[in-house]
Amino acid sequence: MSSLAIDTAIVSFDTGYTITNVRSVVNEKEQLVFASTYEGTLLVVTQSGEIKWKNTLSGFMNHDIWAQDIDNDGASEYFAANADGSVYALDHQGHIMWRFAPTEAPMNAVTVITNGKTPVVVAGGYDNSFYYIDVNGKLINEVKSADYSISIPKYKHTSSFDEEGAREPKRNRHAINFLRPINKNDGTQSLVVQTAINSMQTSGSLYLFDYLAQKPSYGQDISATNTPIGDLKVVDIDNDGNDDILMGSTKIKKNGLTIFHPSNKKQSIFTLEKISKKLKEFGYRVAQPEVVNYQGKKSFFLLYGNRLAIFPVDSTIHDVTIYTSHYSFNDMWRIENTNKIILASVQSGGSDIHIIDLDNERWSDEFEALEPTGKMQRVNQNVQTLKKQVNAYRPQYQNKPVYFMSDNRNADPRVIEHLRENYQSPVFLNYGNLGSENYDRSIIKNKAYRNKKDRRQKYNLSQEDVLAKAKKLYKGDHGASFWGGHGNDPHFRSLDTHKKTLDLAKGSKTVMIFPEIAHYNRDFVEMLDDFFYPLAEYSQQKNGIIFLRNKHTFWQSQVYRSGWSRLLSGEFADVFVPGMEETTDKSMELSLSARMGLWAAGSVDAWGTRFSRDNTSFDRLRQRSHQMVPNHALRQFVYHIASGSTYINNFAYDSKYMEVLWEMIAKGIIYVPNIRDIVSFSPVHLSILPPDGHYTDEGNNVKWLNMFDAKVEEDNKLVFSRLNGTWPGAPVTDYDFSRYAAGVKDRRLNFLAPYNNGLVLMTPPQEGPYADKEANRPPLKDSLNPLYADILQEFYTDGRNYYSEDGKHVFAADQYYTVIEQAIKQAATSLPIKVTGAVASVTAQMSSEKLRLTLIDSGYINPSDRPVTLQFNDKLNIESVVDVLTGEKIKVEYKKATLVVPAGLFRFIDINLKPKKGE
Repeated sequence: MSSLAIDTAIVSFDTGYTITNVRSVVNEKEQLVFASTYEGTLLVVTQSGEIKWKNTLSGFMNHDIWAQDIDNDGASEYFAANADGSVYALDHQGHIMWRFAPTEAPMNAVTVITNGKTPVVVAGGYDNSFYYIDVNGKLINEVKSADYSISIPKYKHTSSFDEEGAREPKRNRHAINFLRPINKNDGTQSLVVQTAINSMQTSGSLYLFDYLAQKPSYGQDISATNTPIGDLKVVDIDNDGNDDILMGSTKIKKNGLTIFHPSNKKQSIFTLEKISKKLKEFGYRVAQPEVVNYQGKKSFFLLYGNRLAIFPVDSTIHDVTIYTSHYSFNDMWRIENTNKIILASVQSGGSDIHIIDLDNERWSDEFEALEPTGKMQRVNQNVQTLKKQVNAYRPQYQNKPVYFMSDNRNADPRVIEHLRENYQSPVFLNYGNLGSENYDRSIIKNKAYRNKKDRRQKYNLSQEDVLAKAKKLYKGDHGASFWGGHGNDPHFRSLDTHKKTLDLAKGSKTVMIFPEIAHYNRDFVEMLDDFFYPLAEYSQQKNGIIFLRNKHTFWQSQVYRSGWSRLLSGEFADVFVPGMEETTDKSMELSLSARMGLWAAGSVDAWGTRFSRDNTSFDRLRQRSHQMVPNHALRQFVYHIASGSTYINNFAYDSKYMEVLWEMIAKGIIYVPNIRDIVSFSPVHLSILPPDGHYTDEGNNVKWLNMFDAKVEEDNKLVFSRLNGTWPGAPVTDYDFSRYAAGVKDRRLNFLAPYNNGLVLMTPPQEGPYADKEANRPPLKDSLNPLYADILQEFYTDGRNYYSEDGKHVFAADQYYTVIEQAIKQAATSLPIKVTGAVASVTAQMSSEKLRLTLIDSGYINPSDRPVTLQFNDKLNIESVVDVLTGEKIKVEYKKATLVVPAGLFRFIDINLKPKKGE
C-alpha cells in the first residue's frame, strides 16, 4: 500500500520483495519504477505502488538492469544482466523476448545505444568481453578486452606453497563494470565502458567507443581516485550539450566522486574525506551520485549509506548539507527530467520503494524520520516482541561460558555488569589495543617476515609501554582480548613481549586475535615454527587463546598443508580457535562446516565466529554493506552459538541491539552445546586431504576479477568450485559440495545455509593411509554423540577430486558427487529430526528426555517468514513439542509438524521425550 498523503514529500510503498536495484521508465506515457529483487525477480511498479507485472527470470540475482524502447512503439522493453551469465530481454508486459548467454560467467552490465533509430543492446561482465546484440537477441559482435585493454595488474603469488596450480591475472584483460550511453551535442551517442581488474586495489579504466566500434576511440586509467568504482551515472554537468561521466567509489575510506569530461578528457574528483566528519566516513559504502536542480542551483545529490549529501556542482566543502536516516538503502536513481529520486529498499531486508520529491521542502524532515513499512517493519516489530518474551523468561539452567571478545567497547556498562553479577555466561573480555612495538627485529629468524610490516601500525612503543597498556587492560578478573598481529605482519610485538603480557594475566583468559594469517610458503612455515608454535606452547601454561581470524577457504584448504600439522593433530587444541572474517567471501557454508569439523575431530576444543559491518559484501564493486540494523548479525550469532561457537568477535556498532542475544545466552534460551550434544550432523563427513594447488589458489583468490577462462573451467571440475572473484552471485555447479550437501544455490551470502539433510562436516582423515595415526585426538566416532557410533561414512577429497579409502582410486568431482549426494540423503533418515525449509537449524540433545531444536530465518539480508516442516524419526517417543519462549504446543501428526519462523527471527523448540521404560 502507498503512504501517499497530501503534501507528502516521500511516497513509500511495500512491494513484498527486498528491492536491490531501481530505475525509472516511461511506459505508454506513464512514469513507472523498474526494479530487481534479491531473488532476481523483475518488477514494474506504478508510483502509487501497484505492481504492473513481475517475472522471476532465472531465480538468480541481477547485477544490472536497464529499460528503453527499442521497437519504437512508445513502451519500454526491459533488460537484466543476470548472474547466471545471461542477458534477458522482456517486452513491456514482462514476457521474456529473448535470452543471450555467451558464457557461464556472470553478466554485470547492460545498456542500449542508438545510431539514429537503430538501437543496439550492449552487455558484458566477468568473461572479459562485452557484446553488441541486435533487438532480436542475435549477436552482432563480441569485443574482447584482450584486444584493447590497458590494464596491467600488479600481482604477487601468496597462496600456494610451491605455486603449483596458481594463476596470475593476465595483462591487458578486464571485467566489465559499467556500460552506459553518452549523448553528444551533435545528436549522436557513444558508449562508455568502465572496467575493473581488482575489487580492492584499483579504480579500473574508462573507455569511449563509437557506435558498434571494435576498438575504443579513447581509453585511460581512472587516476583521480584509488578506490574501486561502485556507481556510474551519465549526465551533462557543465551544460555544454555533452554528457559527462560521474563515478562514485566504493571502499571503507578515501571515497570520492570522480568526474570525467569526454569533451576535454579531463578527470576531477570531489574527495569525501573533506566532509568525512559529517558523513562519518568509517564503513564500506558506495558513493552513489546524481545531479539535480536544487533550490535554483545545479547540485550533486549523493547517497552514501544512510546519509544524503547535497552541494552545488561548483561548491566548496562549506556548501555541503548532510541529511541522516536511521537506515541505509540498496540503490538510488533519479526520475528523468524531474527532481524526484527513487530509493530502493532499506538495507537489512526492507521491501519498500521510496520516492523523494526534492521540490517539496518537507522532504529532508521526512527522510530523517523515515520508517519503512513491509518486511523491515515486521522484522523490527518481531524483535521488539522477542525482547519482551526474553525479558519475561525465567532461566532454567546456566550455559557454559561464551566469550564476547570485543562487545564491551560500545555497550552499556550497566547491562554488562548486571550479566556478570547474575550469570556465568556470557563472559565479556576487556578489549583493547596494545599497539605495535619498536624492537630489534633481527631476532626474527625468517628474513621475509623480519622485513614485513603493516603500514597501518606505527611501531613506536617500547616493551615497557606495551606492558603498561596490557596491565590496564587486565583490570578486574574478566580477562582480555587484543590483536596479536596480522597476516601483513604477525610480529606486531616480539615473542618475549607476548610472553610477558600473558604473565600479567595471572591465569585469567587472554585471547590474541590474529587476522588473515592465510599466506602459505616456505617463509610462512618457518615463521610458524619460530613464532606461532612457541607462542602456543607458552599459552598452554597461561590460559591463552590464539584466535585465527582467517579468510576464504583457509579452514578447508591451507590448514591441511603440512606446516599446520601440529594444529590439526590436536597438540594445541586448547589454544588455537578457528575463526573467520568472511568479507568478500561467497562460501560461508563451507567455512562453517570446516571449523566445526576441526572441533568435532578434536583438533581444537572450541571454534569462533566474527561479525563486521561488511559481512554482507560479496561484491565489492557494488558495495551494499552499510547495514544500520544488525538483524542479520543477531541471527548469525544465534545460529553459531547454538551450534557450539563460544568465541565471538563482534564489530559492536549497535550493542543495544545485541543485548537480547546476551540475555538469551544468560538465561539458557540458546542452548550452547558440547560436541557430543549435537545430533543434527549428517552421518556423512568429508575428510580433507592436502589440497590441490589449483583449488587452493581459486579458493583464496577472491579480489582479482579478470580470471575467467572457459577452458580452465572446463578442464578443472572442482568439488568446491566458482570461488574466485569472477563469480559473484553465480549459480554453483550441480557437482559442487555447496549445492548437494549444504542446499546452497549461488555464490552469495550463505551464512545461514539450510543443510536440510544435516550439516556435513569437513574433517581431518580418520581412516586409511591418509589418517594421522600419531594425532593427539580421539577418533571422530568417539567425539560425537553415541548416535553416530556405527553410522559414520567417510569420503575423501583434495578439493579437486574424490579418493577411495585406500588411496588407490581417483574419482572426478562432476561424476562421483552423485554417490555422496545419495549417501547424504539416505543417512538423513537416521537423524532424530529432518528439517525442511529455508532455515538454518541445529538440534542438540540436552538430556535423555529433551532435544532442543533451533530454527533461524535463513535470509541473511533478505528476511522473510519461513514455513518449516519437521519430520521426526519413527524411533522418537514424543511426549510434546513446545516453543521455548511462547509455550505454544506444536501439533504433531504422523511424526510430522509444521510451523513458521518469523521474519528476522528464530525459534527455539523443545522436543520432550517420554521416559524409556525402567527409567
